[in-house]
Amino acid sequence: MGSIRARDQRLFFDFRYQGVRCREQTLLKDTKLNRARLEKIMSDIDKAIHLDQFVYCDFFPDSIRCAAFEVIDAETKQRLEQRPEHLTFASNLPTFAEFSYEWLSENEVHWKQSHLANVKSIFENYLLPIFGHLPLDQITREDILKLRTSLAKGKTASQRSITNDRVNHIMTPLRCVFSEAALRFDIPSPFHNIKPLKIGRSNIEPFSLIEVRTFLAGVRADFRNYYTVRFFSGMRTAEIDGLRWKYVDLPNRQIVIEQTLVNGRPETPKTQASYRVIQISEPVYQALLHQHDETGHYEFVFCNEVGNPLDHRNVTKRVWNPTLAMLGLKRRRPYQTRHTTATLWLAAGENPEWIAKQLGHSTTKMLFEVYSRYVPNLTRQDGSAFNSLISCN
Repeated sequence: MGSIRARDQRLFFDFRYQGVRCREQTLLKDTKLNRARLEKIMSDIDKAIHLDQFVYCDFFPDSIRCAAFEVIDAETKQRLEQRPEHLTFASNLPTFAEFSYEWLSENEVHWKQSHLANVKSIFENYLLPIFGHLPLDQITREDILKLRTSLAKGKTASQRSITNDRVNHIMTPLRCVFSEAALRFDIPSPFHNIKPLKIGRSNIEPFSLIEVRTFLAGVRADFRNYYTVRFFSGMRTAEIDGLRWKYVDLPNRQIVIEQTLVNGRPETPKTQASYRVIQISEPVYQALLHQHDETGHYEFVFCNEVGNPLDHRNVTKRVWNPTLAMLGLKRRRPYQTRHTTATLWLAAGENPEWIAKQLGHSTTKMLFEVYSRYVPNLTRQDGSAFNSLISCN
């Protein structure tokens, strides 16, 4: 799906059509009102493209690209003129594509930008190519089950299987669309009684304390403070990406989580429990003191030489993965630093309720379901607590 972007403080359309990336500049300044206006037009463009009804010169009559799409525009206009007024399908209901765009426009006001982008991506890559042209009442339960199976087995256009968890996430907006359609048009939902796929236990691979020390000793000096904070604070990637100095209270040794950064955009924390105050340990305190000497005059704690926040994907590619390889450590996702914090706190005997609050969990449930198996002495899985009890009586 297309997007509205800015260049030299002027907004422009950025989308793909017929395999070509199209960027159409406007004279509008980058304001919230102008963005809202253009987002509506961009939504119409996306809808027209997916319905095979897009005529380039109708939207951008002064564009130099009109000549390149002249033949396609003419064919599209001719096809639309010859199309009968009534639907080609024997249905009075809108197509899945038409209703999906309506559903998205009605719900996007409730979502974060990152979630909206993810939902739009699901429709564009998985749902619209299969169901877009079909009226709502012609999509069956069998069709949905076939799509789910093809996703899980990699029999889609990408020919790549995906996890059950990801399949469930793709199915969620599909279920929501049909639930709304069932209410609005008084039709049965084909999604009835389709249960989510089972998801296995989360596979986490925390670092040992020796591995943490090895990594911090071997990583580039200009990223040592960054990874020290990651390993010993339990912050999520978006939280450390969006960490600003105004949220760091060094005298009281606290970090306040009030804002995150997702795809370069400031957003609210993941959940209500994610709004929290993290107590700064000694290694984190020393790292932040040193970091303040480097970036204290900028807004973001961890940033590049001009003060812009780090791109975690770039950091992973250029710093994290090469360091693991150089030190002979097992390759793991950077998010494992958060899991490492949790297991080290548990192994040290910290109060589980305190740990849960530090991590931004509403309860201790996840601690004992996910992390406790890495610290058997804490949960007494070896039976030593019972042996000690009976030996004293």
